[in-house]
Amino acid sequence: MTSPAQLQSALATLPHGPEFRFIDELTALEPGVSASGVFTLRGTEPFLAGHFPGQPIMPAVLLIESIAQMAGIAAQTHPEIPVLPNLRLTAVRSTKIFRATLPNETLQITAEISGRMGNLIQATGKVTSAGNSVCEAQVVLSGG
Repeated sequence: MTSPAQLQSALATLPHGPEFRFIDELTALEPGVSASGVFTLRGTEPFLAGHFPGQPIMPAVLLIESIAQMAGIAAQTHPEIPVLPNLRLTAVRSTKIFRATLPNETLQITAEISGRMGNLIQATGKVTSAGNSVCEAQVVLSGG
């Protein structure tokens, strides 16, 4: 089992500043294999003011970004593979958005590494809210 300190350390592997993290807390980590966590859309995020005025919803690209961030955590914590510098999202495949995400929803985000080749990492992930599917995507990360 992963300790709370290990989970926080894994969260720190993200290159993003706190203003662009779409993970509030890690809830599970199998280093190098998979990661899970939560993000609450509070309704006060600056991007919601324009997306959409009077009817705010989380942009779908940020749902995909949350999956990529979770995949990055899983990938960068592999116990036998060194951290890839400058890890970035480089491709998005097979994405489905099932419904809008509204303020005050807590999202459960999961990602699993499905393949590695050199500096490329492929992962699958999903976002759910209250047990209902919100988004699914395959992402490719690269670094080095």
